[in-house]
This record gives sequence, C-alpha cells and structure tokens, in this order.
Amino acid sequence: MAMQTSPYRILSQRTHINGGKRTGFRKSSLNKVFPILNAMHYSTFLGEDCATISKRRYSGLIIAARKASEAASGTKQENGKYKDTVDLPKTKFDLRANAVVREPQIQKLWDDNQVFKRVVDRNNGGSFIIHDGPPYANGILHCGHALNKILKDIINRYKLLQNYKVHYVPGWDCHGLPIELKVLQSMDQDARRELTPLKLRAKAAKFAKDTVKTQMKSFKRFGIWGDWNNPYLTLNPEYEAAQIEVFGQMVIQGYIYRGRKPVHWSPSSRTALAEAELEYPEGHISRSIYAIFKLASAPPTSYNLLEEFFPHLCLAIWTTTPWTVPANAAVAVNAKLHYAVVEVLPMSDASESLGSGKRKLGNVLNGQWTRNLFLIVASDLVPALESKWGVKLAVKKTLSGSDLENCRYLHPIDKQECPVVIGGDYITTESGTGLVHTAPGHGQEDYVTGLKYGLPILSPVDDEGRFTEEARQFSGLDVLSDGTDAVVKYLDEQLLIIMEEPYKHKYPYDWRTKKPTIFRTTEQWFASVEGFRQAAMDAIGQVKWIPAQAQNRISAMTSSRSDWCISRQRNWGVPIPVFYHVDSKEYLMNEETINHIKSVISQKGSDAWWYMSVEDLLPEKYRDKASDYQKGIDTMDVWFDSGSSWAAVLEKRDGLNFPADLYLEGTDQHRGWFQSSLLTSIGTRGKAPYSCVVTHGFVLDEKGLKMSKSLGNVVDPSIVIEGGKNPKESPAYGADVLRLWVSSVDYSGDVLIGPQILRQMSDIYRKLRGTLRYLLANLHDWKPDNAVPYSDLPKIDQHALFQLENVVTNIRECYEIYQFYKIFQIIQRFAIVDLSNFYFDIAKDRLYVGGTASFSRRSCQTVLAAHLLSIVRIIAPILPHLAEDVWQHLPFEYAIEDGSVAKFVFEAGWPDKDERWRAMPVEDVDLWEKVLELRTEVNKVLETARGGKLIGSSLDAKVYLYTTDADLASRLHGICVASNDADALHRIFITSQVEILASLENELIKSITYKGEYLIQGRSRVWIGVSRAEGSKCERCWNYSTEVGSFTEHPTLCCRCYNVVNIQLSPEMAAVS
Repeated sequence: MAMQTSPYRILSQRTHINGGKRTGFRKSSLNKVFPILNAMHYSTFLGEDCATISKRRYSGLIIAARKASEAASGTKQENGKYKDTVDLPKTKFDLRANAVVREPQIQKLWDDNQVFKRVVDRNNGGSFIIHDGPPYANGILHCGHALNKILKDIINRYKLLQNYKVHYVPGWDCHGLPIELKVLQSMDQDARRELTPLKLRAKAAKFAKDTVKTQMKSFKRFGIWGDWNNPYLTLNPEYEAAQIEVFGQMVIQGYIYRGRKPVHWSPSSRTALAEAELEYPEGHISRSIYAIFKLASAPPTSYNLLEEFFPHLCLAIWTTTPWTVPANAAVAVNAKLHYAVVEVLPMSDASESLGSGKRKLGNVLNGQWTRNLFLIVASDLVPALESKWGVKLAVKKTLSGSDLENCRYLHPIDKQECPVVIGGDYITTESGTGLVHTAPGHGQEDYVTGLKYGLPILSPVDDEGRFTEEARQFSGLDVLSDGTDAVVKYLDEQLLIIMEEPYKHKYPYDWRTKKPTIFRTTEQWFASVEGFRQAAMDAIGQVKWIPAQAQNRISAMTSSRSDWCISRQRNWGVPIPVFYHVDSKEYLMNEETINHIKSVISQKGSDAWWYMSVEDLLPEKYRDKASDYQKGIDTMDVWFDSGSSWAAVLEKRDGLNFPADLYLEGTDQHRGWFQSSLLTSIGTRGKAPYSCVVTHGFVLDEKGLKMSKSLGNVVDPSIVIEGGKNPKESPAYGADVLRLWVSSVDYSGDVLIGPQILRQMSDIYRKLRGTLRYLLANLHDWKPDNAVPYSDLPKIDQHALFQLENVVTNIRECYEIYQFYKIFQIIQRFAIVDLSNFYFDIAKDRLYVGGTASFSRRSCQTVLAAHLLSIVRIIAPILPHLAEDVWQHLPFEYAIEDGSVAKFVFEAGWPDKDERWRAMPVEDVDLWEKVLELRTEVNKVLETARGGKLIGSSLDAKVYLYTTDADLASRLHGICVASNDADALHRIFITSQVEILASLENELIKSITYKGEYLIQGRSRVWIGVSRAEGSKCERCWNYSTEVGSFTEHPTLCCRCYNVVNIQLSPEMAAVS
C-alpha cells in the first residue's frame, strides 16, 4: 500500500517552547489549534473525517449500552450468565429534550427559588452592567429581538459564573409615533374625531403597557434573566422626570435653542424627523429636470467675459426636486471648478441619443426656442451633457466659478432677480451641470449657503406637504405629486426645461409610514451638536468598539452630523417644557421653570402638561403672569427619550453604575441610540455613558434576503420555540436551540436563519445532549470520594484532562471577547465529535466490564466527572435550560468553596483552573498526539480488513506496528506493556492485541494481507498490519485472549473478567457455577 500522510489533528493545546519550558496557549494561536474556527458564521462539521470503523463502533450511546450488555453475556438472550456483572449506564436524564414542557419547568424552578437573585447576592467579584437598549413597545418580537436579547443574556450569565454581581434592567421605549399610529389605526373616523390629546395619550399608554407585558413574556421564554419585576419604561413618571432633568441641564449649558432651519419633515406623519427616524429604501425614482434660468446681468469684473452672449445667456441647472423651484433664492457654483459658455446646436441623430424613451425633451429643444441659446455649464460635463441631451454644445468661452459670483438671473417663476453665489464642495461634476439650484428653505447645504449670503429662507409648504399661498398659482397642491407636475408643466411652458428624466437614487423615507419625506424649514427646537462635537469625538476614542470598525462608523456620523432637531409635533411623548408669550411669542424656559415642571411630572407623569393649567405649571414667582403665557405643544424626539436612559436608569437605580460596562445593539444604532445617548451624556456629564459597545448585524433568511411577509420567509422566534400548526414543517425546537443558533453566528455581520439552519442546530443540540447523557449515565454510582488523585491517573486520563483544561481556557477567552461562534465550534468539535470518537469510545470497555470499583473504572469516572462538571458550566450561558436539566440529574452533590452544595448550575461558578492538568510534559503531549493520529491510521487498515471479511469487530484483530523512529518505537513499546490496563495500546485501538515489531524481515509479515505505511505528524514513518487476534473470545468482554479456558470455574472468561467476576459475582450465581 502506498504511503499516506494523515490529516488528523488532535484537539489540544499546541505547546510553545520558550527557554525549555512549555508556555501557555495564546489567543493568536487559536486558529492553528482549532482550524474549524475559520468556518464562516456557523459550522455543520460533525466529524466526517473520522474513521468509518470508529463510527460503527460508536453509533449512539443507547446502542453502545445494548452492545455492552450483549458483550457481557456472550449472547443476545436477556438472561445472560454474566449480565449482572456488567455496569451499564443508568440515568433518568432523557435523550429527548421535550423542550416545550421541560424548559418552562426549569424556568419555574429558577423563579420559585429566585436563582438569579441568589447568585447575584452571593457573588462578590464586583458589578457588571449591560444597559438595555429599549425596544419599541409596538408589536410582536422578531428574530432580531431574539438575537439581541440572547446575546446580552449569554454575556450576563457568563459574568455570573465569573463571580460578578450582574444587574440587568430590561427597558422599553413607550412614546412616539409608532405607538400613536397603532392606536389611531385601531379606531374608526368617528372615534378619531372625538379623540382629545389626553384620550389619545391614555389609549397610547394602555397599548404600550399591554405590549410590554406581551413582549416581556416572550423574552422570559427565551430564557433571559433580568429584573423583570422592575423594568424601566420611558412612560413612567420617574423616567420622564429624569429626562426633563437632562433636557434642563442642556438648556443651562446653552446647548438647546429654538431656530428656523430646514429639517426632515414627514408629510405622512406631520412631524419633523431626526436622521435616525429615516430609512433609504432601494429603488426610489425622482422626477429630475434640466432647467435654464435666464442671466440678467453680470458684475463689472465679469461683464466683459459674458457681454457678447447677452440677452440669450442662461444658467443650466439640474434638480431632483422640481417642487422646490418656487423657493429658489440663488444658483450656486464651485469657485474651484471651470465653467464653459456653450452654444446649443442641433444634432441629426438627437432622437437616437435619448435611448429607451424614458428621457423627455423639453420645449427648449423641441424647436420652440427660435433664438440662439447659450448656456453656462461645468467644462468637464460638456461631453456628458451633449450625449444626454442629444445636441452639440459648442464651447465659446471658459471661465472660473469665481467669475460667476454676483451675476444676476431672473427667477423662473416670479421673475425677480436672484444672485449667483459660491457654494461648497458639495458642488461637483459627478452629475448634473455643475450649477446648483439653491433653495435655503429646503436643504441643509442650501441653508448654510443662504446664511452666508443673507438669502431669503422661503419654505412655502405646510404640515401636510402642500404648497401654501406663498407659492401663488401652486397653492394647495401636494409637493410630491400634483405640485411637482404643475411646476414642471409651468417651467416647460415658459421654455425653461431642456430635459426631464427619471432618476433612481436613495431618498429619505419615514421609517414608520414608509412614505417619502421632504426638507422643510420650520420653527423647531435643536440641540447644538457643534457646541460639544469635539468632546463627543474625544469620548468615542476612549470607548472600546466591537467590532473595531464600528468606531469609524460612529465617528463619521458624529463628525458630519448637523444640529439635532429634538422637537416633534405629536401628542404622545414627553413635552418640551416651554411657555410662549401670547403676544410677543418669546419663550419662557429657565432652570427655575424646568425644575418645577420636573417636580410636577415626577409625581403626576407627563399627562400633567395637558390637563394642568399654565398657572399650576409655572413656579410661584411667575404665576401672577400666567395669563400672558401659553404652553408649548411640541414633544421631544423619542431618541431624546431613550438617549436619556443612562440618567433615568444607570444613575437612579441601586446596584447600577454610570457609565455602563456595555451597550449592545444592532448596527443601525450608530445613528440611533448609541449616538443619542452619547450626545446627551457628553452635553451634561462630559463623558460617554458606556465603556464598551458591541454591535450586531441584521437577521436575514437562509438565502440572505430581508424577511418580509410578502416573501413568506419570516422566521417567528415564538414558532421556533413552541412550534407551529404543522409540527412537521414547524417543529417545536425550544429556546435552547434558538440560543444555540445565536451562539453559532458571527454576529459582527448580517446573520442567516431558516428551516435548514434550525434543523442543523437541533441535530447538534441533540448530539450534545447525548454526550451529557453519556456522562451522567456512566457516573450513576460515582461519588466525589471515589476520585482518583491526579498523580495516580493513567496517562490517557491525564491527557484527557489536559485537553479539557485547554478547552475550558480557550472558551473562557472567547467569552471574554464576545466571540461566541468560536465557542460553538469548539464545543461542537470537542464535546460532540472528539470525545465521542475517542475517549468515550475506548472508555466503554473500562466502564462496562472493567469492574464496578476497579481502579481502571474509578479513574475513568474521575475524568468523566471532571468533563461533566466543566462542560455543563461552560455551555450554561448559551444553553441554560440544558445545563440546569443536567445539573438537576447529577448523581452526586457538588460543593462550592464555602462548603455548601450548589443546588443550581449557576451557583457552581466557572470551572476552577487546575495548573496540574495543564502541566503535562511536552514530550507526553507529543506522544499522545502521535498515538491519536496513529489510532486514526490503524482504524483505516482495520476497516480494510473488515471489508475483506478478515474481521468483524475490531476486537477480532491483532495490530502489528513497525517504525524506524527508535524513540517512537520505544515509547509505543512502553505503552504496550503499560502497568495499568487503561494505557495499554490495544485498549486505545480497541483491538485484542498490539505488537511492536523489531523489523519487517520475518515470515509473519509476509502472511499479513492487510497493511499500510503512513507518516505520523509528517515525519515518523509507521508500518501497520492487521491479522486475526490470537486466542479465544472472552464471553464477557469479547476480547480475544490466550488465557480464555485457563479458569476452571469460568472457562469462557479472560483473566481480567475472571478477576472481576470473582469479586462481583452474586452468591446465587456462584451457586450455579
């Protein structure tokens, strides 16, 4: 047989030599030790590379037990002669999870015994605080909620095991338009007409509280631990008062002001919106136009350049919002760009250049312009515009953008003269004409340019998005529909449109109504971000961001954002505590008035603003002037609500601290809660409200598509847990399978979920449960007093503990850096694959037939107990129900440091480090790596022999080994003659005999048909041969031995079984014998 190189890699610590000593396992070597960790998102590796013969030997724990029973009796009859001498696995721990029943029972056990509180009260390692980002109380939970809350719970439960006092207060965002819309949608038109602000608020509050109860029940079913009896709700009076306090402190600092500025306005919601309340769906198409504004005059410095082109010279502009043309106040150019005066000349193939016909020529190019036409456009855009318009643009003169400043043109609608101004770097040659129609009342950049030149800020649009009377003939028209049509038609009739075409781009939509927004200038309240922007940027640099690129994202958003519009024109929210003078409209808002209102709201809630009189809402010193004032009607942006949670929760609740240790939310919160919390905290406390921020991606279906009802690809977490109407299509997996999925994904990006993935998770969960059942069942008669001291353990057992300790250490490192998908992969490989295919496989002989109280069995049980106690605790943060189920079935008690018994798994704490386990000599580790790799190669030859009908079971075989590596040969020979049965090489290979050959030059070798030559660790050449085992088959253990037949009382037993039976044989069986 040709030489082969083994792919086998042992799952253990790779040792590093430093000054002759073994050094610890480093994070940087993680992927070298566990190559599976390079898998993307989740792994479905279940040991496919393991030898087939091992699979056949170990095809399930129940089957293994049955085979052991048959092996003990030598027959498949129920009443075998030596049946009672075999130690079969025993446990009441069910292989089936029955999660729909069992998980709620475990949760009740936790609640009845206040386990979360018990563990927190007992822990003394300092506090750990995840501050919960409040979800909206306006609907059922989806998989994004599940991902978020379970991630937090995994961290909290890990920190509990690490002796931290974990305080987790779940919260809900209860104000704002989403809830208000839900209430309005549930009412008919007549009921809406009767709705007063107070009645609306009462219905909204009830809806929010009812939703909180529903969502809370679902979160608890996920297995989330927290202070569910005292959550924070943004509608609670104490929370609202804290929010008013934060607002007041920003007022005192001078960061709050009232101004007339363009803001994102939602006509469908009739309110201003913050950037975080916008979404930019793909596929929006705007109606764009290329228009011309006739130049009226030029300043003396530029007149000579342009004189020859008057009166037929025009400015060419491009806009995607034709409805803003009535508010035009200027045309802006870039001083750094070069511009050209071009003459428009017809082309014979103009119609062909229009392409598919989506473009539409205006009357200017349809032959109705009878004079020469000269346009000013950016020089770099001349070729592109020629192609787009289907004309020849003959360049007559070039000039700089600064040459055009202070030229005057006729307004396209009211015919008033307007200036050409210098804009900013937002004017480019990437699209358009290089000249920008400027309406300061309808755009942020236009507004800034308008302030620079003192331009009029016109915004002839009302709350519903309709033109006002200021827009003259367009009054009453909807700016996004018939208003746009009317403006385009008018401009074309005036011979001012060159071309009209649809333009696909990202456009801001109201994230609640899913309808387009507009920029509109209104009187609003703002937080001056510019006042503390640098402090916010500095604070961002002091925070740990996971993943690291998140810092770049929030830095970019914070550095470029405009002032924060914090006022909303809605009734369901916290009022902006301001009074306006009835006549002058000047506002009254100072420290004294704000503190008084805060006191009122803390006792009566924010409803008081609507039902109390101005006189009662004002402090004593202002009450004699109460008739001169009226209450403001604006409420605060809901992002100011949730952005104040650090003040309302972290600073007010016992056991919490500011700043929080961790904020963990979706990546969209860089412009949402992360930012609003940062801004309010910097504005009032001068530092960030968090020390670390972790962000996760969105949940998509298995194909990577966004979930939607229309696509039918929505995965409902409640159905994942409880099952659907059709059990075959939607089986009940339980919360732990959902949690296992969360642990399996690399949440730093978008994650996938669907039926196939859930089936894979369920299969992995079932196999892990089987592993734990194996451990429990084989410890049914074990007590801690039976433990064998480490120094007395066989080498194979010491190596198993060495591997276990490294796994526990590596998993702890992954918990610390929140990389749970690596934990999932390590557990899957170690607990499900490697243990089952190696240690559990060879342990069955010792456990079942080695003798109840034998050293061999007790040493193995010592190792199994260590594995059980470690595995159940390292999986507990991810699979708490499974871990607790196992703990409640422990056949022995586990005492913690103070001597008390840990009645629940989270009372046991994280597994203690045992340096002895990690101190296995380097040469021993290397030997066992070689032995395990050699075992894989032996299995291959055994499988070949099985296929050739030489053997059936591997116990029918004798293995021969030869190597030219003298050191390896010596050490293998030492294992063959090991002083304890557990380390014997034939036990490790699960064969009846192993012989190390001195050479291959003898007649025996020639008679061996099944053989092969392999490289171990790529350097040690080993020859492997297989023949039939020598001797007869032991009736009890199925091993072949030349000693079978040597014992008169038990002629069918080998020596080992004879000794065991002599000790364990019952008096009745002895009489029969």
